[in-house]
Amino acid sequence: MGMDRLKKTVVMVGMMGAGKTAVGTAVARLLGVPFLDSDEEIVRAANRSIAEIFERDGEPFFRARETEVLNRLLTGTPCVLSTGGGAFLSETNRALIADSGVSVWLRADLEVLWQRVRHKTTRPLLRTDNPRETLARIYEARVPVYALADLAVDSAPDLSVEDMARKVIVRLGEREDVLERA
Repeated sequence: MGMDRLKKTVVMVGMMGAGKTAVGTAVARLLGVPFLDSDEEIVRAANRSIAEIFERDGEPFFRARETEVLNRLLTGTPCVLSTGGGAFLSETNRALIADSGVSVWLRADLEVLWQRVRHKTTRPLLRTDNPRETLARIYEARVPVYALADLAVDSAPDLSVEDMARKVIVRLGEREDVLERA
């Protein structure tokens, strides 16, 4: 597996709780390529947390930074890149990803997502009176957009992170343009 090399950046997309960071990290490790997280890159560049950026500068400012980061990383060394849940909603970002990367939607049903995010207080979008309902509303709105991704890989409660990572790599291998065959 380690002899496969990426020809283009693999961009993990999907809802909060879909496992983009965990699965992305495992995919990168199995392929022997770097893993990056667009949210972490934004935090590093702005020198403050996502929550602070949202509060102080607003979402439009955050989205502009996100597009800059995506553009920079997509034109750099191929890597596995995890994106924030909203990144793929932007038509600009989808075009950038389609041009120089391959998008992988980690598809998980609402119940799985809720079980994973319900105890996390770090989700600015879920700081509402009824977080489950909020999650459901976000889910309904975003699924049709995530469906535009190049590949979809289904998550399941009983699949380990490693299993998901292997599924992703199998799917990537079905394309001609992503993995170098040694």
